[in-house]
Amino acid sequence: MPEHEFSKYFQLFNEIGILEQLSRAMLEARLPTGLLASHFSVINHLIRVQDGRTPVELARAFQVAKTTMTHTLSGLEKHGFIEMRANPDDKRSKCVWLTDQGRAFRQNAIRGLEPDFHNLLDALSPEDIDATLPNLTKLRMFMDKARDKPS
Repeated sequence: MPEHEFSKYFQLFNEIGILEQLSRAMLEARLPTGLLASHFSVINHLIRVQDGRTPVELARAFQVAKTTMTHTLSGLEKHGFIEMRANPDDKRSKCVWLTDQGRAFRQNAIRGLEPDFHNLLDALSPEDIDATLPNLTKLRMFMDKARDKPS
């Protein structure tokens, strides 16, 4: 890959990384005390892909150690956002199920971002977002597939 093309790819991922840090801080500033972006992310993931996942599946999806995911899930359970139930396919493991409070937490967190999103209108129009989202979605889908392939 020529240097000028390599530089573009690096710049893209550098911008994504910076945006991730800034958006995480923005979200966490709006979350109730004691809750983190990682808590929101797990709830959001379970709504996007459907709940009933095992902790191992979630750890794999988030590319974290099972112990890290177990700690995050413990916090969500203490807040009443999830329930751990026996896995119907393998009674030795458990599955994670969202509660109504967990779904409400996600909706409230998203609504809480409204002032921040309103401020973004100064930088990005809805048309800009419409033009940007397809490429970000395409990149995410490619990286999801690449993550799931054995190395």
